[in-house]
Amino acid sequence: MGSTFLYEELVVSIPKRRIAFVIASANRGTLIVNRFDHNGSCQASYGVGYQVLESGSFDEAEVDLACRLLGFRRKYFGDGVVAIDCGANIGVHTVEWSRQMTDWGTVTAIEAQERIFYALAGNIAINNCFNAKAIHAAVSSGCGSLTIPSLDHQKPASFGSLELTKLENTEPIGQAINYSEEQGAVVTMISLDSLSLHRCDFIKIDVEGMESLVLDGAAETITKHRPILLVEMIKSRKDVLQTRLTSLGYVVLTAGLNFLAIHSSDQTLEHLRTTTEKH
Repeated sequence: MGSTFLYEELVVSIPKRRIAFVIASANRGTLIVNRFDHNGSCQASYGVGYQVLESGSFDEAEVDLACRLLGFRRKYFGDGVVAIDCGANIGVHTVEWSRQMTDWGTVTAIEAQERIFYALAGNIAINNCFNAKAIHAAVSSGCGSLTIPSLDHQKPASFGSLELTKLENTEPIGQAINYSEEQGAVVTMISLDSLSLHRCDFIKIDVEGMESLVLDGAAETITKHRPILLVEMIKSRKDVLQTRLTSLGYVVLTAGLNFLAIHSSDQTLEHLRTTTEKH
């Protein structure tokens, strides 16, 4: 006579867990986003994940502008365009730049928050961006390590708004931020000059108040290659940042929340001047 057993004895209890990262069919392709990536503590909710899930895209005008500029760099400097995405988040810019520059350009995306970096790398893979690579690091003026706050990515917050270093007026992002060494995460810190780029055409700098430090660490790259710079300005001293860019020989324009800086010797500038004159 065969032995018998109770099925219930073999059932493994699986703990409940919140699903944070999901796959979204966005307007321009498939994206891994965090559904908790939103700050609802103010009148208008915001966050990369929130915007993608609510509208199917994120900052399309800014993405389109960058793509146009990359096209101009190809026109005037030839194939082999090199773009750097500092503070890449989940890679909305990276994926679109990579798609446009198939066979004629490359993208290096840099993101400091580990969990967000995983989504960035996943988006590069799932969209077959073979001309893009991701680096898990914080971009600053030098190389070493940096302790940054750790967030709970299973609870709401605008993760892309996290300031890696404490500013005088820290932005409330929807979660309490602890800047203590004991509660933080240690990440690699790099400068753009340390990448020793043979060419550089475009640098987007969206690093929540560390923009000046990134420029410090890219001094040689900027002097040598004169790339187009798209620099977020809302958490920096605008006058100081503009003066800094101007002193490097750049013409500085305003593009949304960013300074768009194009070197005075770059023929791309003529296209923007023509557009401005028409308006």
